Amino acid sequence: MNNHTTIEQNQTTANINHLNNSVLEVREPASETTSLPNVWIYDGEAYDLTEFIGKHPGGEFFIRRTKNRDITTFVNFFHRNPDKVKKVLEKYSLGRFATTEDIHPTCWAPEFLFHQDFDSWRDTPKYNIKKENQLLNRINSRLNEPEMQKKVAQMDLLFNVVSALLVIAYILVDWLRLDFNQYMPAYVFIPLMAIIKIALSGTGHYLLHRPQIGLNKIFANLFDINYVPLAIVQIDGHNLMHHPFIESKVDVKKNGTVSFFLELPRYYRIPLHTLHTAAHVISGMFAQITIVAILSIQGRIKELNNQGKQTDIFPLGFPVENFIGAFGVHLLLLGELIVFTINGDFLAWLGQFLVTLWLATFLILGSHDFDEEKIDKETNWQEQDWAVLQIENSCDLSMIGNKYVDCFLSAGLSPHRVHHVLPQQKSGFANIISEDIVREEAAKFNVEWLQPKNFFTDRLPTLIHQCLTTRSQMAKDNKFGIFQEHFHPQALKTSIDYIVVGFTGFSGIG
Repeated sequence: MNNHTTIEQNQTTANINHLNNSVLEVREPASETTSLPNVWIYDGEAYDLTEFIGKHPGGEFFIRRTKNRDITTFVNFFHRNPDKVKKVLEKYSLGRFATTEDIHPTCWAPEFLFHQDFDSWRDTPKYNIKKENQLLNRINSRLNEPEMQKKVAQMDLLFNVVSALLVIAYILVDWLRLDFNQYMPAYVFIPLMAIIKIALSGTGHYLLHRPQIGLNKIFANLFDINYVPLAIVQIDGHNLMHHPFIESKVDVKKNGTVSFFLELPRYYRIPLHTLHTAAHVISGMFAQITIVAILSIQGRIKELNNQGKQTDIFPLGFPVENFIGAFGVHLLLLGELIVFTINGDFLAWLGQFLVTLWLATFLILGSHDFDEEKIDKETNWQEQDWAVLQIENSCDLSMIGNKYVDCFLSAGLSPHRVHHVLPQQKSGFANIISEDIVREEAAKFNVEWLQPKNFFTDRLPTLIHQCLTTRSQMAKDNKFGIFQEHFHPQALKTSIDYIVVGFTGFSGIG
């Protein structure tokens, strides 16, 4: 037994060393249409998972999208039983080490989301998956007990019931305001609708973490109902780059969440970002979804035309249900704007839009300390414990103090540390009942479990200062005063461009 373990550890070390010692050649940037071999990298070795796409729950997204990436972290930290998955992968091995030609340099994502010198071959963290006594292993051993799994399933069901009630509440509140506004005055409608939309986006958030099968592919797009994200695009950056690789160069949420927003002169940010997001509602998100749909169709057609030959798998080949959900949610948001305007109640719509947009924006920013450089650029990822990093670099948010209510009021971000340690869990309620186990096991690793941060008193004042009162990057670089910051020709051009790109679907925060 010990000899077998030693052999495994030596093989892992050899695989990691092979990756680290390989010379990173200068490569031309690869586009979405670049042809790369059908290769997935696991523990330094090459696999062809083409046939596995149709067998894996949600493989049409998760397996397809991770073509030409290192999937070691996904397999080991996103599954309750990674050993079972590893046995399945063995039959798809190509029997060789991975090379630089097998990896897409930016994970099939736009280059602007990463630092200028980013290369996924070099910069994707490589954890020592065979390291004994890892925190996640201790947590999973307790969570996998039948009694605990039964409780988790019950909590998932309760979460689903509450989510269904929220959908009914959304329809009812809109209907009352439009047809019986004497029973739904604006001062009630505006905060109530904002709460419901943020809560429903929390439902969408957890649906994104479920297997992308059946109706999940449609209803996961509820994530978008708070006006901030675009699930069909951000499911990749959120699930496959932020969660597994927190605080690394791959973490696009850290790298790009507010970078474009902070390019704006400080006192223009609120009106410009509001107009930018309103443009999303009118046309921007439809443009972005359409672009993804066209790319997806083109890729699928190319695959079908290659029947009988070695087919290049296209990583953006989303199933049609994803587009039904994406177009559906954004048609709902646009339709709501149109109906309220025709009804002469535009100001009520505008009020809920402003409250929803800015509350949701600051909730997203409040879940991590993006301003802090917590991890050194030269981090030795092999020595890091993945679950410990998740706890230390995530914040639990408290809204009113009740965890089950806060789960929805915070768009699913109140049990955030457990969510990061256990991203495969299907609901915020499951995370809440799992917290004791995670906290107890973390204590054995000397990990401090901090109290949740109150969103309104602990996080919001800091975020307002960081995001709304700091100088633009151009002003800092050029030591501009407040007048030059706001009226320099380049600043004015940037401001106008920010509104224009809202209509084409570019997102400043998300």
